[in-house]
Amino acid sequence: MLGSSGILAHEAWGIHMTGRLEGKVAFITGAARGQGRSHAIRLAQEGADIIAIDICEQIESNLYPLSTPEDLAETAKAVEDLDRRIIARQADVRDRSSLQTVVEEGVAEFGHLDVVVANAGIMPMGVGNPMDFVDATDVDLIGVMSTVAVSIPHISDGGAIVVTGSNAGLMPGTTETGTMGSGGSGYSWSKRTLVGYVEQMALVLAPRMIRVNAIHPTNVNTHLIHNKELYKIFRPDLENPTREDVIPAFTYFQAMPIPYVEPVDISNAVLFLSCDESRYVTGQQLRVDAGSLLRWPNGPR
Repeated sequence: MLGSSGILAHEAWGIHMTGRLEGKVAFITGAARGQGRSHAIRLAQEGADIIAIDICEQIESNLYPLSTPEDLAETAKAVEDLDRRIIARQADVRDRSSLQTVVEEGVAEFGHLDVVVANAGIMPMGVGNPMDFVDATDVDLIGVMSTVAVSIPHISDGGAIVVTGSNAGLMPGTTETGTMGSGGSGYSWSKRTLVGYVEQMALVLAPRMIRVNAIHPTNVNTHLIHNKELYKIFRPDLENPTREDVIPAFTYFQAMPIPYVEPVDISNAVLFLSCDESRYVTGQQLRVDAGSLLRWPNGPR
């Protein structure tokens, strides 16, 4: 994975590969690009083989472009370039049977499953269609639950499940405002509901020593924030705001003076929660948010 300067991201960020997941197999949803691709590469750097899925087609209510088959192929190549094995398939987290098929194929090929990263998510931003709420919850909540459900029969005792939440689910008055329509409300409600879901699954799976944790990022430097629809929400005073126009607004939300974190910052947290270093860490809500929730505990004003 190349950084903005053209060098490998793990070199750019001073990452040292130590084999913390040597011999492990990780199932990652939403792996074609963005955070999911970063997670696949980061875990592969540490020795994991990867089972990767992504929808690779558009969901009408989601106004920014979703991934493509070419994106998923690029993820697969990046993992293979690290001399790790990968099964990369097009699948929709809203379809539990397709998830089950891919997981079973991966387990048949690699022999076991040790890590599950339920990362796939969308943020519909249309206004006026109640079905946007349904699309958001089907992917961001039910999709996570289905990913976990098809994995439980296969995941090894002592394994790890990592769920992608969002600081928006912990911070009132963000995506559930009227400017983002019912899809924004569905996104926020889904991420908020995942907090309790993760805690309950941690209790249910504790007898098998399987850890279940959530990571709640602030803005991440991916397509989810870099699109014209979101730019307009952050800068409604401009007709066609650019990336440069929204940087001050993005920065406003963090306590640290940065506009967003990088995908690898989330991937490093995923790695920690996936490896034996976190063997007794479960039911946790880990914020990688540059202090945004501390700055806005009751939501932005």
